[in-house]
Amino acid sequence: MSWTLCTSGQAIRKAGGNANSNIIISGQALADFSDQVEGVVCMKTKKDWISSGAGNDRISGALIDVTSDLIAMKIINYDMSGYTSKLEAQTMLDVLKDNSDTIIKDLREKQFQEIE
Repeated sequence: MSWTLCTSGQAIRKAGGNANSNIIISGQALADFSDQVEGVVCMKTKKDWISSGAGNDRISGALIDVTSDLIAMKIINYDMSGYTSKLEAQTMLDVLKDNSDTIIKDLREKQFQEIE
C-alpha cells in the first residue's frame, strides 16, 4: 500500500531542508508513515482511495497534497532539533495541518470526490 497516493520525495520536500537526515533516508520508516497516512486519509474521507484509485488528475493532485502534508508532519515531529528553532518547526507543522485539514474536509464531500 505504501506510496500509492504520493512519493517520498514529495513528503520530504515539505518537511524542509532541516529535517532529520536519519529519518529521511529510512525507507522503512517512511513507508510506515505512508501506510499510516493513506489509511487515515481513507478513514477520514470515508472513501478507499487506494483500491478505487484517484481516477481523476484533479483529485489526485489533492490526494498528493494531503498525504505529503501528513507524512511531512510525521517527519518534522520525529526530531525537531535540526530546525533553526522550535518555532520554525511548529510554524511548518501549523501550515501543513491547516492545508491538510482543509483538503480532508473537502474530500469528505461527495461533490468533490468525483469531478467530471
